[in-house]
Amino acid sequence: MEFRHSERSQALQEQVRQFLDEHVYPAEHEFERQAADNRAKGEPFRTPDVLAGLKDTARGQGLWNLFLPDERYGAGLSVLDYAPIAELSGRSAALAPEAMNCSAPDTGNMELLAMFASDEQVSQWLRPLLDGEIRSCFSMTEPAVASSDATNIATTITRDGEDYVVDGRKWWSTGALRPECKVAIVMGVSDPDAPRHARHSMILVPLDTPGVTIERSTTVYGYDDGPHGGHGVIHYDHVRVPATNLLGPQGGGFMMAQARLGPGRIHHCMRSLGMAERALELMCARVVSRTAFGKPIAEQGVVREWIAESRVAIDQARLLVLNAAWLIDTVGAAKARTEIAAIKVAAPRAALYVVEKAVQAHGAAGVSSDTPLAEMWAQLRTLRLADGPDEVHLRSLAREELRKIT
Repeated sequence: MEFRHSERSQALQEQVRQFLDEHVYPAEHEFERQAADNRAKGEPFRTPDVLAGLKDTARGQGLWNLFLPDERYGAGLSVLDYAPIAELSGRSAALAPEAMNCSAPDTGNMELLAMFASDEQVSQWLRPLLDGEIRSCFSMTEPAVASSDATNIATTITRDGEDYVVDGRKWWSTGALRPECKVAIVMGVSDPDAPRHARHSMILVPLDTPGVTIERSTTVYGYDDGPHGGHGVIHYDHVRVPATNLLGPQGGGFMMAQARLGPGRIHHCMRSLGMAERALELMCARVVSRTAFGKPIAEQGVVREWIAESRVAIDQARLLVLNAAWLIDTVGAAKARTEIAAIKVAAPRAALYVVEKAVQAHGAAGVSSDTPLAEMWAQLRTLRLADGPDEVHLRSLAREELRKIT
């Protein structure tokens, strides 16, 4: 068990810290101002212009596509080496991941394309995504079925001559409403009579294809995530695309979904710990600057307990995540599935604890938009559902433990 990061990773971590300090944190207020201006103009899903400058800076500094371990397309970092970089990016979750072209859902989609795309698909979709010229979305979850069981998915992908026809309704297709979003990776049933985990396929659907209707964006506790393209509800009504748009093998959709979600869960968990670290810093700064009942809030025993418990929660979760990352690198995501399930439960829980205490320390300001805490809480609470709800991962963990004695 080896959690030491390579010299290259350590150097990149220092670069990312400087990038955050010198460029990202100073741009946060301008990002919010531009997002508000876009909303006032009736363009809530337009990307604030300040991000373009941050992208240019990040790319010029070599802080680009760091998430991809495939050296043909990305930085070639191991999952363990990328983990602390993902954590740092979570400190400014609205700006830093996208500024470095390391934001979901594009990261997962690029990983899928890097693993399974044809040469034509690489040229048409992966290269523009790698260059930050376009964005993408992932259409898997459906409003009409319990999508925590992916085999429930009802959207159909039917072969018709030289085409496939896609019919279904999806939601939580994050990023779909932004103008730069050009393609969806859609998962649906292609082989209804096949074994349970071989019925589904994935297919690339350009969003300007006839029959694709983006109905609306869902909100998360009132946040529509407008600057990042919202969370689209998409109706695919007899959408016809060439058979060459099929991603990977027919019937391979479930397998590819698992391949996409493994490393992606690591990224989510590390970014959540970055949010937690920033929330802890905000909490500490707040309690030493405020006086109540004749002394600084920081001198209250209960507040010191919040701070101490927050440090314990973050460090415990980080060690679990690093262990999962190391296992992915050494034995592969499939054999690390138990550890991945554990961190998907533990990391958002830990981060939510810290953010909740930071909110409490800020009083009414903590639930307002004057601090990033309320939006952090909404994002982290969503993570207890995204990429599988806690209960599914706990079910997997329990099954593995029971298997040891049966």
